[in-house]
Amino acid sequence: MNSAATPPEPDTLPPFLHPGDRVLLFDGVCKLCNASVQFVIRHDRQRRIKLASMQSPQGQALLQWFGQPTEQFDSVLLIEDQGLSQRSEAFIRLMAQLPAPWRWLRLLRWVPRPLRDWVYDRIAGNRYRWFGRHEVCLLPSPEHRGRFLDDPS
Repeated sequence: MNSAATPPEPDTLPPFLHPGDRVLLFDGVCKLCNASVQFVIRHDRQRRIKLASMQSPQGQALLQWFGQPTEQFDSVLLIEDQGLSQRSEAFIRLMAQLPAPWRWLRLLRWVPRPLRDWVYDRIAGNRYRWFGRHEVCLLPSPEHRGRFLDDPS
């Protein structure tokens, strides 16, 4: 998979998105991914990053729009104006959106991508074994209203 895919047309937005939206797509049954989402919610105080599980109808539509697999999830994905980022590039771009000290992790961009992605793939490939998985996607709590694409508020 490429680390960044570009949207088909500049005037065409992916489904459910508005200009300037940033969306983190994550595996909704992965406990590590859910902990990462909680981390983003806690540290993204400006609420700039929207969230969607890949298993949700919105997540599935976005995966299809970007030509990504809709049944096997091996990377978080970050959708921004620049298109779709995945693996270590998505992580670095995500951290760059958060306040210090987390944004300083964007300096990892200086590490060669093959090495970054190798480390990412080791963690992603073992995430269920190391951290576990939920039987079903967790639902957002009421205090997180408006953070998820499937939330009407």
